[in-house]
Amino acid sequence: MMKIVLLSILFPFVLLSQILEKQNKLLWDGTDWEQVVKRVEGNPEMTYRIKSAYLTGILDGRLYYYLKVWGEKQAFADSLYGDRVDYLTPRETVGQLDRFYEDPLMDFVPVVSAMIIVHMQAEQVPKKVIDQYVAQTKYWINQLTLDMQSRGMHELLKEKQEKHSNIKNR
Repeated sequence: MMKIVLLSILFPFVLLSQILEKQNKLLWDGTDWEQVVKRVEGNPEMTYRIKSAYLTGILDGRLYYYLKVWGEKQAFADSLYGDRVDYLTPRETVGQLDRFYEDPLMDFVPVVSAMIIVHMQAEQVPKKVIDQYVAQTKYWINQLTLDMQSRGMHELLKEKQEKHSNIKNR
């Protein structure tokens, strides 16, 4: 009886802490990528479907914003979204991302950045360029994480939105 009471008291706190932790998560990274296999109990087909669907969502969002920017300034859109992320098939991309995230030092690299990195590797971009991209990615994601921790995600996104609105209204 005492265990039930204790569990009923602790469970809401554990659940709340997990919810709060996830609220500060802006992007999927290697830790999320690796959790997919566990959540589907190792089912390879379901693992592929979930990972592939996530990658499709990234590509859809990327295309949406490319077209939105392209409508305003075509050359800027082309320069901003110039890196190819369709060099590999979805199955190859999933496999390369699985391999990429085997390195624990890459766990906190967002999937969207890792996707660009594995395509750069497949296209045989020089290692020095890839290493610079990885370093820049780690820097900005660490800065973003620190900003979210110090000011909170809601406040940070509000500031970004206000800044964007001010630039747009000029």
